[in-house]
Amino acid sequence: MKIFVTSPNENWILDRFKKEWLENASSYSTQNLWTSDIIWMLDGYSWKRLSIQALQNKKIIITVHHIVPEKFDREDFLARDRFIDYYHVPCEKTSLQIKPYTKKPIMILPFWVNEKIWFNINEKDNLRKKYNLPLHKFLIGSFQRDTEGHDLKSPKLAKGPDLFCDYAENISKEKDIEIVLSGWRRQYVMSRLEYANIKYHFYEMCDFQNLNELYNCLDLYVVSARHEGGPQAIAECAMTKTAIVSTDVGVAKYILAPESIKEYDKLSSAKPNIEYAHNRVMKYKIDQHINNFIELFNSL
Repeated sequence: MKIFVTSPNENWILDRFKKEWLENASSYSTQNLWTSDIIWMLDGYSWKRLSIQALQNKKIIITVHHIVPEKFDREDFLARDRFIDYYHVPCEKTSLQIKPYTKKPIMILPFWVNEKIWFNINEKDNLRKKYNLPLHKFLIGSFQRDTEGHDLKSPKLAKGPDLFCDYAENISKEKDIEIVLSGWRRQYVMSRLEYANIKYHFYEMCDFQNLNELYNCLDLYVVSARHEGGPQAIAECAMTKTAIVSTDVGVAKYILAPESIKEYDKLSSAKPNIEYAHNRVMKYKIDQHINNFIELFNSL
């Protein structure tokens, strides 16, 4: 069995998944489309770049991470569905989203987390000094992208940047906070924080080492998304023993304690449980969990 993996080539999380797959499942991989038995599409657009011959003659599995209802293009989904043999989704919520639109098998399997990249560093004060972060403030993190991109102002509502800012404004009434941001297109959040007079620190595009260290600087990470298949930050926080609270999206229920997950209008009442999350994420370590993907593909 040889698998050809496609990704969007945008230097983001899906390209990292492809790279990690090629590194850790090399004997099951090929970078030659025509010698493959299975084409695994990690994004929803690769099929448009592949030949009809390949789509018709190969076994096709596609990962659907989540659907944003107000943006869902039913016609595009159905046009692609005629070439798809199997769907892979990272969580039950996404399975329920796509089930009304396809009769193809849907397999639920969260993605792995790379323990070689994400790990706990018990040196919070030293790390904060390294990044010029205050030692005695309550630091809240958000590492993602949060505008639609076309104007760098409109919030990407699926990611919940507006809800993150609401959370920060509310908790600033109780704690002496500062915000740590990373990722692309954070202009919406930065403008909201500036308006609320909440200080923030922005590290636009960190490499993995820096980002791992920033996780280890935090007192809390907040996932405020409305729709997510992951987000991978949940697994990364669990691996780095970063306190985290989240809306009820994606893989949250697979990793976080029930008290750490709340609907977005009640997120301020969520309570982090570091040890629970760390213990749960161990089953998704790349060294062992990638074998579950290999077993999945072998079963097709």
